Amino acid sequence: MTLKDRITEDMKAAMRAREAARLSTVRLLLAAMKQKEIDERIAMEDAVVLAIIEKMLKQRRESIAQYEKAGRRDLVEAEKAEIAVLSAYLPRQLSDAEVAKEIEAAIAASGAAGPKDMGKVMGLLKSRLAGRTDMGKLSGLVKAKLQG
Repeated sequence: MTLKDRITEDMKAAMRAREAARLSTVRLLLAAMKQKEIDERIAMEDAVVLAIIEKMLKQRRESIAQYEKAGRRDLVEAEKAEIAVLSAYLPRQLSDAEVAKEIEAAIAASGAAGPKDMGKVMGLLKSRLAGRTDMGKLSGLVKAKLQG
């Protein structure tokens, strides 16, 4: 079963169970997927779906920061609930040790010698680790490794 099929089935299950918050989040995800399919005239593969989910998670994390500054606890909780629903579709997240091992392997494979080679390393890692780690955090780790 593809990730898209699983998400569609989850939408149906949320409708049957009358879970309004979950249903709303899954519908938002399906709408984003459909928009991408139409805009780019592509079939939805799992990698594309994962990229959409990561983008939506990033947006929610940024919203939480803004809502906390504004003192809106109700909106913070709503965003956290959406993050929980969306995160369920991501593969198992890698530990810090596993990420460090992948960074070492990518640096060795690309022959990177310094910060100017960061693009090569990130290119290798992005395809391997998509959906399995936070890319912003990964970028910082790679940069630190290449500088030090």
